[in-house]
Amino acid sequence: MRLTARTALGTAAVLAAATLTPVLTAAPAAALGVTGTAPACVKRDVVKHRNYVKVTNTCRETMHLKVVIDWGSDSPCLTYQPGEQWEWTWGRGSYGKVVTC
Repeated sequence: MRLTARTALGTAAVLAAATLTPVLTAAPAAALGVTGTAPACVKRDVVKHRNYVKVTNTCRETMHLKVVIDWGSDSPCLTYQPGEQWEWTWGRGSYGKVVTC
């Protein structure tokens, strides 16, 4: 009986940890101001071997966007009016994605 009680407590602890893990891992991204991948109306022209991306806002609304560079420095969060474009180059790392911020 004692073994069963320990097993039940262990199972409860594992389930509680599994339930809380998404909340705990989501907090750092929210703290950085990143809200998700930019929508399809944000055009990305990437030339990976030149470490270059041109981002164009073809959306009907103003967008706040940031270029994420894997293993390198991300761009700052910039405000793009409809039709506005911006170029970003980086030295170290590789293109990851464009996110809203």
